[in-house]
Amino acid sequence: MKKFLKKVQYYLAALALIYLLLLIPDAKEKDPGTVTGKKPFAWNSDSLWLQMEGLFKSARQMEKGKLDSVIAIHKEIAENELGLLQNAGLTDAAWIRTENNFFVLSSLIAARQEQVNWLIDYYNRVRNQVKFHSQQWDMNDPVARNTIYILLYGMRAAVEEALLQAGSLKISPAMMVKDERSVTPVASIFGIKVHSGDLLVSRGGAEVSALISRGNDYPGNFSHVALIYVADKTNQASLIEAHIEKGVAVASITQYENDKKLRFMVMRPRADLPLMLADPLLPQKAAKKMFDEAGKRHIPYDFKMNFKDSSELFCSEVASYAYRNFGIQLWKYPSTISSQGVVNWLHDFGVENFITQMPSDLEYDPQLSVVAEWRDPETLFKDHLDNAVMDALLEKANSGEEIGYAIWKLPLVRVLKGYCMIKNIFGKTGLIPEGMSATKALKNETFVAMHVNVKNKTMQLADKFIKENGYRPPYWQLVKFAQTAAKEK
Repeated sequence: MKKFLKKVQYYLAALALIYLLLLIPDAKEKDPGTVTGKKPFAWNSDSLWLQMEGLFKSARQMEKGKLDSVIAIHKEIAENELGLLQNAGLTDAAWIRTENNFFVLSSLIAARQEQVNWLIDYYNRVRNQVKFHSQQWDMNDPVARNTIYILLYGMRAAVEEALLQAGSLKISPAMMVKDERSVTPVASIFGIKVHSGDLLVSRGGAEVSALISRGNDYPGNFSHVALIYVADKTNQASLIEAHIEKGVAVASITQYENDKKLRFMVMRPRADLPLMLADPLLPQKAAKKMFDEAGKRHIPYDFKMNFKDSSELFCSEVASYAYRNFGIQLWKYPSTISSQGVVNWLHDFGVENFITQMPSDLEYDPQLSVVAEWRDPETLFKDHLDNAVMDALLEKANSGEEIGYAIWKLPLVRVLKGYCMIKNIFGKTGLIPEGMSATKALKNETFVAMHVNVKNKTMQLADKFIKENGYRPPYWQLVKFAQTAAKEK
């Protein structure tokens, strides 16, 4: 019995020693420092947002005939301004007049849902004008970058504020924008016709998706990019995409549709690009090469977000790498991440490159046309809620708050990481993604808990707002609620 107890003591002492050794923190990583020398875009338009909400509340009280008359006046102004845009230069005041009038229309039509389809159609016509003119703009010029962002992101935001007040009105989630000519094989996703070589820019439901979409110098709505390939002979469609959990993988349309999407947008290379005129099948060749390569080699996820090294790929890089092989440089004007707090948090998850390729910025590439967009009011509100929470959390990041972790869990998670590494060797997916350390996994756990905590409190404030006011809170109100929730302990 004494020998047995002594053995137990040895085993316990050995386990305690192993636990203590595994408790040693990772070596301190090099501080990322200030990496871009730029400043993030800031709207600084609180008075405008409040003015829009005030106009919406007034419109809700108007008699329908009077409201329709006011809307008709602004629609006429909108059509006249759209005509002027055909010859507008980058700094022409017509762009700002168009957007300001559109904000007014969105506020009014939010209270007159029968006219939402006109609002969407008009936005798409303006969007196509912006994309057309941007072909002549230098996207390295801050004025050009700010202008295209203000117009495309700002007007989308205004449309969505109207959509979120839709109530029982049925609005098709699939919205066609431009039927850019393509001769490559065809498939259908969520009822939208897509061609081989198209780029699907989407937003997932995970907390890190909100960080990717908002942690940019130009905060956006999208966090993921997939490249579609449709086989010539079989017409079988596949999505090639990089996942944090397993690296580059190929999915069927059914798998893609079943993977949680809050929204997505279809983009396509312009048919009049010189390389496209020389070879209209270029997108098909780019997609097939990426499809074949994904089948031939395991391509790990690129946590560093280094688009210059193709040994590992992150989601945007799948698309840019595929097209770069055939001479088209997507993200010709790279994304920048300049807020120090955002840099620090992303660095905690392994990001080392802050001049990179962010999914949302693909929309502003003049080489691409926006073909279609998919969203519906329910997933749209979750998208806005997640974004508002992330905006509030990133304010805390920029004020110096760090992402900690439960250090007592480190030995256990390191053991789990070892098991996951063995699974990776045999081609299996582990609970902790390949390329992510145990410490980073624990920080991700903390990050998710922070987001969920603030989101739950924000949702409570939003529900209270709906009961008191009879309408869904607009985005700026959600941000205020999230800021309040983030300050609570």
